Amino acid sequence: MCPPTYYTVNYEINPWMNVRVKPDKQKASAQWKNYYKLLTKLKFKVHKIKPRPGLPDMVFTANAGFLFKKKFIASNFRYPQRQGEVKYFSQWFKRKGYEVITLPQNYLFEGEGDALVIGDTLVAGFRFRSDIHSHRYIGDAIDKRVISLELVSSNFYHLDTCFCPLDHKTALYFPAAFDKYGKKVLNHLIPNLIKINNKDAMNFCCNALVSGKKVVMNNCTAKLKGRLEGLGFKVFCLDFSEFIKAGGSSKCLALYLH
Repeated sequence: MCPPTYYTVNYEINPWMNVRVKPDKQKASAQWKNYYKLLTKLKFKVHKIKPRPGLPDMVFTANAGFLFKKKFIASNFRYPQRQGEVKYFSQWFKRKGYEVITLPQNYLFEGEGDALVIGDTLVAGFRFRSDIHSHRYIGDAIDKRVISLELVSSNFYHLDTCFCPLDHKTALYFPAAFDKYGKKVLNHLIPNLIKINNKDAMNFCCNALVSGKKVVMNNCTAKLKGRLEGLGFKVFCLDFSEFIKAGGSSKCLALYLH
């Protein structure tokens, strides 16, 4: 995780960002600290990376790259406003003993934002931020089958804003974010595919951190929480409103380590 020391909205690279609607710095700091405290209370081991001035979106560490065992595949960000983050994340993982893999420069890829594993399959999103050419490269690097899905709604510009694996056969998804083919593939791939409604989708409820039976997400409807609890999940709802102003929530704010 990366503390939100320099977090703000100084540019617009997704529909959620509006330079005239700045996050409240004190509120954002409090929300991040509440999240960090909850994770430590739940016995997560949390590492921090030092935030850097001029890189306000560095707080969204899930976009830094994709991790598999001791390999860190660094992102190639589409927008120059985020490209400066890459060297700091790569240096951090190299110091921790990970093999740092860089993609060809013409392959756009934005880490766990667009690459999520469910079972033995890597589900990867493309169009708005990552491109499809990067998917096969990553699949070869981690020796997993890859299914590429095109995202069709700019509000859901990363896969992790509209799709959330819960276990090897269960996932949340927002159907309107995918084309007809994508919906068909997900229904075929995942036995227990749970549709979320527009309200929960716009509240970034797919952008949830999941570990075992623990789920941490932005405030959701009672219906969704009840559905998850009925499946045996323990749901922790927090307020991530200040981070949604930049297009992220609990999942975006944390990168899984192996």
